[in-house]
Amino acid sequence: MTEGKRKRQAVEIEAENDVQPKRRNKQRVLMLSSRGVTHRMRHLMSDLEALLPHVKKESKLDSKSQLHLLPELADLHNCNNTLYFEARRHEDLYLWAAKTPNGPSIKMHVLNAHTMDELKMTGNCLKGSRGLLSFDKAFDETEWGRMTKELFTHIFGVPPLARRAKPFIDHILSFSILDSKIWFRNFQILEKDPEQPNGPSKMSLVEIGPRFVLTPIRIFEGAFSGATVYSNPEFVTPAAVRSMMKHRKGNRYRNRKDAQEESVQRKELRRREEDALSVPKVFA
Repeated sequence: MTEGKRKRQAVEIEAENDVQPKRRNKQRVLMLSSRGVTHRMRHLMSDLEALLPHVKKESKLDSKSQLHLLPELADLHNCNNTLYFEARRHEDLYLWAAKTPNGPSIKMHVLNAHTMDELKMTGNCLKGSRGLLSFDKAFDETEWGRMTKELFTHIFGVPPLARRAKPFIDHILSFSILDSKIWFRNFQILEKDPEQPNGPSKMSLVEIGPRFVLTPIRIFEGAFSGATVYSNPEFVTPAAVRSMMKHRKGNRYRNRKDAQEESVQRKELRRREEDALSVPKVFA
């Protein structure tokens, strides 16, 4: 072998060693709920599981005070993200989104949740297909918005090599911020008009479902624990809202009873004394 060939082979070997291996997206999500979820909450979880083929479902967590067990469960299932649905009073639903095992984690209140069966939208997508993520520009204007965007990208972004994922992109997961709340929508991508299938290509979006609104409450530094990075000062708990409504109803009841007592007192004051020449006294 000549000296020139040896030098050329040495250069090729060095070039191969310099090529860095392609980074693989190995995001896996553990999804589970607490005890006390209703059928609507359970159907919402089923819809999200159908949209995210890289999700692993786990049975319900028995105790709501043992959130420190969730990072261990995620590690046992080889997951680095967790979606935990926490039900309170069989009517309030909270969603925990966390990176495990080191955090951060976000606690959110779920409002106006509607499942696919309730909406009955005309849109449809292939089960197991990958979806595009669309974030509102308002996410980049605040610190908590940027952190939430990064976390949602890891959780809702389906890896191309996920075990149950199919090599198709036919829907968009939309996240928008309005009134300090996160609005979630799911749209199908239509390349042609359904009314004119043989016509020219025309991109359009048709909503599929589900849809819900998330109110961020707190962002913690760790996974389900740690120092508070962000706290929403405008958040009012649903129990406090119901207590205020009951208090208003109680005030209305008291005001009505007070008005009835005042009416009785006025009638007593206006009553005339019986005349001596009245019929009952004359013909008694």
